[in-house]
Amino acid sequence: MSDLEYSVAHHIATITLNRPERKNAFTLDMVDAWAAALDAAQADDEVRVVVLTGAGDAFCSGVDLDAFKNEHRGPLQEKELLTKRVHRVAMAMDRLTKPALAAVNGVAVGAGMDMSLMCDIRIAARSARFSEGYIRVGLVPGDGGCYYLPRIVGTAQALRLLWTGAFVGAEEALAIGLVSEVHDDDRVLEVTLQLAGEIASRAPIAIEVIKRAVRQGQNHDLPTALDLISSHQAVVLSTDDSAEAFSAFREKRMPEFRRR
Repeated sequence: MSDLEYSVAHHIATITLNRPERKNAFTLDMVDAWAAALDAAQADDEVRVVVLTGAGDAFCSGVDLDAFKNEHRGPLQEKELLTKRVHRVAMAMDRLTKPALAAVNGVAVGAGMDMSLMCDIRIAARSARFSEGYIRVGLVPGDGGCYYLPRIVGTAQALRLLWTGAFVGAEEALAIGLVSEVHDDDRVLEVTLQLAGEIASRAPIAIEVIKRAVRQGQNHDLPTALDLISSHQAVVLSTDDSAEAFSAFREKRMPEFRRR
C-alpha cells in the first residue's frame, strides 16, 4: 500500500493520505506524490473534481517530524525545504482549475490544516479538530496558513487561531465558516463524494471558469471583474458543452459533456 493513494472514478480524482498509523503525517516523498497527483488531475480531461481525505481516524497531523528532522540544516536549507518541496502542493493546488473538496476526519493540525485550507470546500466529520499548532512549538505557519485562513474566516478569527494554536471542533468550525458542513464520521466521505459527483455532472468548462472568476474577483474591483466575466461568458457560450447543457435542460434529460 502506498503512503498516498490516487484514483479516478466517475470524473472524480480521490487523493487519500494513507499513513493512518502516523495520523497521516506526511513525508517528503508524500509531498512529491501529492503534487504529482494534483498535476495529473489537472492534465486529465476525464477528471472534473478532486477530493482529498485521510485514511483511518485522522485527516493529517502535519509533517512527520521524524522524517523532517535534521540538525544540520542552515537557514537557507530550511527555507528551500519549504519552497522547493513542501510548497509544491500549494503551488499545484494554485494551478488546479478544477474544484477541490476536502473530507476532513479527525485531526487536521499545522500543515495538515493548511492543506485542507487549500481546498475550495471543506466538509467535516464530527470528530474533526483543526489547529494551526505552529505557535505551540515556537514556529510560524509554514504552508500557507497566514494566507488562506484570513480569506476563509476573516482576519480576527484567523489571528486568534494562529496566535493561540487553539483546537477548533467541527461545530465551531462550521460556525466560523471554516467548514461548509458537518456529518457523522462514517458518512463524511460519502457526502463529499456525492457533492463531488453533483459538481462533476455540470458543464466542466463552466465549472472551471466559475472557479477562475471567483479567484480573480478576490483581487479585482467590480468593473474589472464584470469586464472579465463578460469575456468568460462569451467563450463559454461558444462551447459545445454549453449548447448540450441548454438542450438537455429543455429536453429534460441528462447532459453528455465532452469538455469542448
